[in-house]
Amino acid sequence: MDMTSGATVGVSASSLRKMLVPLALAQFICSFAGSNMNVMINDISLDLHTDVQGVQVCITLFLLVMAALMIPCGKLTDRYGRKRLFQLGLLIYGVGAIISAASPGLGVLILGNSIFEGVGTALLIPPVYILTTMLFTDIKSRARAFGLISGMGGVGAATGPLIGGLITTSISWRAAFVFQALIIVIILVLGRGLVDPVPADPGRPFDTVGAVLSATGLVVLVGGILAADKNAVLMAVLLVVGVLILAGFYLWIRGRERAGKEALLSTGLFRNRTSNRALVTQNVQWAVLLGTSFVVSVYLQTVRHYNAIQTGVIFTAATVGILLSSLAAGRLVRRFQQRTLIMAGFVITIIGIIVLLVQVKGHPGAWYFAPGLFLIGLGVGVMLTPSVNVVQSAFPEKLQGEISGLSRSVSNLGSSIGTAIAGTILVAGLADANRSYGIAMIVLAFIALLGLVAAVLLPKDQPSPEPDTLSPSAEQRT
Repeated sequence: MDMTSGATVGVSASSLRKMLVPLALAQFICSFAGSNMNVMINDISLDLHTDVQGVQVCITLFLLVMAALMIPCGKLTDRYGRKRLFQLGLLIYGVGAIISAASPGLGVLILGNSIFEGVGTALLIPPVYILTTMLFTDIKSRARAFGLISGMGGVGAATGPLIGGLITTSISWRAAFVFQALIIVIILVLGRGLVDPVPADPGRPFDTVGAVLSATGLVVLVGGILAADKNAVLMAVLLVVGVLILAGFYLWIRGRERAGKEALLSTGLFRNRTSNRALVTQNVQWAVLLGTSFVVSVYLQTVRHYNAIQTGVIFTAATVGILLSSLAAGRLVRRFQQRTLIMAGFVITIIGIIVLLVQVKGHPGAWYFAPGLFLIGLGVGVMLTPSVNVVQSAFPEKLQGEISGLSRSVSNLGSSIGTAIAGTILVAGLADANRSYGIAMIVLAFIALLGLVAAVLLPKDQPSPEPDTLSPSAEQRT
C-alpha cells in the first residue's frame, strides 16, 4: 500500500514511511494506556489497598487530563514546534510510567499515571495528527496515513486488556508500566528522523486564560459525572458549573478575536457544521469503546471472578475486529464515501452492544462476550479513520494545530465520559451486578445511537478548504 503519493515536497517516500512508524506507535501506546488498566483492577486494588472505584477514578482522570490539555498543547505546537513537543511529551510520559510502576499507593499511581502520563499524552498526540496532515497533502494519501495511525490507536485500546492481562498475570501489574516505558524509548529512537515541515514561531502569543478556562470546564464537567453515585446535588452543581465555565471560555475567545488578539481556538472551528458533526462521531466512538471495555472488564473480574489474563484473552475478539477493519481501511476509503463508512461503523457497533446484552444473559461462559466485542471492535475500526480525516481535512494548514488539539480533546473527552458514565452506573450497582451491567450497556447503546444520528447528518461529499484561508468557507459551513 503506497501512502506516499501526494506527500510533502522535499521529503522522500522512504523517509515518510519511516516517520509514520513512531507516530503510529505513539498513538498505539497512548490508547493502550487508556484501556490496559481495566484488567488490573483486582490486582491494583489488593496491592494498593483501594477499591474498584479508586482505580476507576485513576483511569478516568488519565483520560480527563488528556482531554483537558489537548487543546492548549495543540496550540503550543505552533509556538514551539511539532517535533519538539512530541519528544517532550514522550519524555514526560516515560517518567510517569516509571512512577506508576513504583507507586506505593493510589495517590502516587494517580500522580504517575493520571497526571504525568496524561500530560505527556496531551503534548505528544496533537503533533502526531498535525505532522500527518502536513506531510500528506492529498485526501487519499492522508486517509491511508490516518488509517495506519488511527488503526494503531484502535488496536492499542483493544489490545490493552490482552497485553496488560498477560503481563499482570505472568509478572505483575507494575511490569505493564515498565512495558510502556520501554515502548517510549523505542519511539524516541525511531522519532529522531521526524521532519517538521513548518518552522516554530516562538514569538506567537499564547492565550493562557483561555487554556485555564477550557481545562477547568472539562475537569468540572466530568467530575460531575463521577459524583453521580455519591451526591446528586453535587453532581448537578458540578455539571452546571462546568457548562457555564465552557460557555465563558467561548465568550472569552470570541472577545479576543474581535479585539484582534490571539485566542486559544478560532471560533471559526465551531462554525464548520461538517467538522462539528464529525467531532461528535469521534467523541461517541471512544466513549463506546472505552466505556464497554471498562464495564465488561469490571463485570468479568468482580462478578465472574476472572483473573487479568482470562479477562484480557476475552478482549481478543475486539482486537481482531479492529485489526480486520483497520487493515481494510485503505481499500474501504477508496470504495466508499467517508460518511457511509462512519454510518456503517455505528450500525455494526450498536448491533455489537445488543449482542452483548442478549448473548450473556443467563450464560455462565465468558466467551459469550466474544461475538459482541468482535462487532464493537469491527464497527469502531471501520469509522475511526474516516471521522478523523473528515475533521482534519475540513481546515487549511494554518489551522491544523488548533483543529488537531480540538479533535484529540473531543476524542479523549469521549473516552473519559464513557468510562465515567458507564463505570459509575456499574460500580454504584455492584450489589445487583447483572442489572447494573445491563443498564450501563443500554446507556452506551443510546450514546452510540446519537453518534449514528450525527453521521447521518454529515454531507455526502466533503469539500476541500482553500489553502490560504484562515476560516471555514461558506461551502464548508453548509
